[in-house]
Amino acid sequence: MRTLTLVFLVIIILSGSCREKPVETVIMTVRGPVPAAELGQTLSHEHVLVDWAGAGETGYHRWNRDSVTDVVLPWLQEISELGVTGFADCSPAYLGRDPLLLKELSLRSGIHIITNTGYYGAVNNRFIPPHAYRETAGELASRWIDEFENGIDNTDIRPGFIKIGVKEDTLLSELHRKLVRAAAITHRRTGLVIKSHTGGDMPAFDQLNLLKEEGVSPGAFIWTHAQSGTMPKIVEAARMGAWISLDAVNISAAEGPHGNHDLYISMLSELKKEGLLHRVLISHDAGWYDAGEPGGGGFRGYSDIHRFLIPGLMEEGFTAGDIEQLMVANPARAYEIMKRLAD
Repeated sequence: MRTLTLVFLVIIILSGSCREKPVETVIMTVRGPVPAAELGQTLSHEHVLVDWAGAGETGYHRWNRDSVTDVVLPWLQEISELGVTGFADCSPAYLGRDPLLLKELSLRSGIHIITNTGYYGAVNNRFIPPHAYRETAGELASRWIDEFENGIDNTDIRPGFIKIGVKEDTLLSELHRKLVRAAAITHRRTGLVIKSHTGGDMPAFDQLNLLKEEGVSPGAFIWTHAQSGTMPKIVEAARMGAWISLDAVNISAAEGPHGNHDLYISMLSELKKEGLLHRVLISHDAGWYDAGEPGGGGFRGYSDIHRFLIPGLMEEGFTAGDIEQLMVANPARAYEIMKRLAD
């Protein structure tokens, strides 16, 4: 009962705080631009659909939008009832991105869904299209910029961030350096934030250094899966101005009684102590309707943060303002369209 009471308290607090942020900039959603002040409580790293077939085989023919909607919509309605109004879908091109599906889900759930442009180089480049090997960073950027300016795949749906991926535990390969440079060029033209599947310390700082060479500020970079890094380097990156994405919250579906609840409480408490909560994003990296599995396979919902993590944080002394910072203010600032250039 105490946990349930805390959940409802958080919903009330956050619902009120959403109205207080002044309208200054916009977020690009699948339904068009939305004032940053209206994005509201946001899950900043989730997935609706994924297709593991690889760049050479994937395509819209691999799934049925109505079938995906039947599975995913109830999970979105669940978090809508918990107060979530923003949702960043992080499945990139050649890995299950479907802007028309996302728009339908957005219309039916009422949630502002953000899609992306860019290419995902992790998993041994399985999801990199052939042209990316031969084209220059500038040529790749031209493709991504075109999606922002003219829409994705002959639709009027535009991306709200750049999604790239690199190998998680080493320095960047030449191909991945090209992806980062292409992302930098795209950011300088569009103001879209760069969200990179990164993982550990080494590729994170390699990317930050390369972005600096390209004239892009750390504030334009989201270190995705930063929970795989070390706390000293996470703190260093946050102090530089990078966004720290702690995005694998898994409590109800994990093995063991509490999943990774204690890990996230510990990391967030440390970042609060360092005065860096204003650089942190939290999410589940959940969902994952699998196009290659009957009925989409096992689907993990998006509610653990509200049902477990936020009440746990409040029991550890986090304030309503801290929760508003993590769930409302930070996602709006991270995803607002704004050119963030190096000094």
